[in-house]
Amino acid sequence: MITKENILASAKKTILSESEAIAKLTDFLDENFIEATQNIFHSKGRLVVTGIGKSAIIAQKMVATFNSTGTPALFLHAAEAIHGDLGMVQKEDIIICISKSGNSPEIKVLVPLLKRFGNTLIAITGNMTSFLAKGSDFVLNTTVEAEACPNNLAPTNSTTAQLVMGDAIAVCLMEMRNFKAEDFAIYHPGGALGKKLLLRVKDMLENSLKPMVAPDASIKKVIFEISEKRLGVTAVVEDNKVIGIITDGDIRRMLNDRDTFTDLTAKDIMTKNPKMTSADAMVVDAFNTMEDFSITQLVVLDNMEYKGILHLHDILKEGIV
Repeated sequence: MITKENILASAKKTILSESEAIAKLTDFLDENFIEATQNIFHSKGRLVVTGIGKSAIIAQKMVATFNSTGTPALFLHAAEAIHGDLGMVQKEDIIICISKSGNSPEIKVLVPLLKRFGNTLIAITGNMTSFLAKGSDFVLNTTVEAEACPNNLAPTNSTTAQLVMGDAIAVCLMEMRNFKAEDFAIYHPGGALGKKLLLRVKDMLENSLKPMVAPDASIKKVIFEISEKRLGVTAVVEDNKVIGIITDGDIRRMLNDRDTFTDLTAKDIMTKNPKMTSADAMVVDAFNTMEDFSITQLVVLDNMEYKGILHLHDILKEGIV
C-alpha cells in the first residue's frame, strides 16, 4: 500500500539524490571547463547546442539561458542535423554536444561532420571514454553514479547534471561580460524586471489625461475636473507653472469643515509645492518616491512643463512592483 509517508519519502530521496549528484560536479571542473568557457567568450560566432532525446530538451533550455544572458545561441537537434539542419552551423560557431553515453548513433555520425567543418566542439557527457569525449576539443564531465529513478533508467540525475553544467557556463560568461541587471532587462522587456529597469514615466503618460485648473477656478470646476479626468487629483497651474494640487481627499476634508464653499477657489484648498517627478525618470524611482511620502500620485514635468499625473494604480497595473 502506498501511503502519504511513502510518497514524501520517495520525493525526498529523489531530491537528495539529485542534489548529491550536482554537488559532485565541482570535483569534475578542471582546465577543460576554463578553456571551453574562454573559447565561447572570445568566439566571433554563435554557440550551437545540440543533443538527442532528453539531452535535446536540456540543450533547448541552455540555449534559452545563453540568449537571455548575452551569449547568442541556437538549438540544433542531433537527429535533424544529419538530415539537413547541419547547414545552419557557420564556420566560426562553437558547438556544445550533450549526451550521457556519448555513443548514440546520431552522435557518432554528427561528431566527425562537425570536426570536418573545423568547428570547436565541447562535449558535456557522463562517459569520458565515449566516442563524443574522444572526438571533442574540450570535455565537461557530468558523470553520475546512478539515476534517481528506482530502476536506474529514466534520465534524472544525469539530465540535472547537464542542466547545471550549462548554467555554470552561462553564469561564468555573464561575469566575464560584466552582464548587469540592466542588460538582462533589455532581453526581457515584457517581464516585470524589464519594465522596472526600462520603463520611464513618460511612457506611462502617452494615453493619460492631464487634469488642471487655474488658481481662481471655482470648487465646482475643481470637482468637475477631478471627476472627468478620473485620476483623483488635479494640478493647479498658473502661468504654465504647477503651483499646487488638489486631491479628492482635499475635497472631502473641505466639505467636512465647511457648510458652504461658494466663496472658495482652487488656490484656497490646494496643497502647495506638490511632489513632482521628471518625465524621463524611471517609473520604479517614481514609485519609490510615492512610498517614501505615502502618496498615490506625482506631478510629472518635462523641462518644467506640466505633462500630467502619474498615479500609483497605473504603476500597479503594469506589474512593476
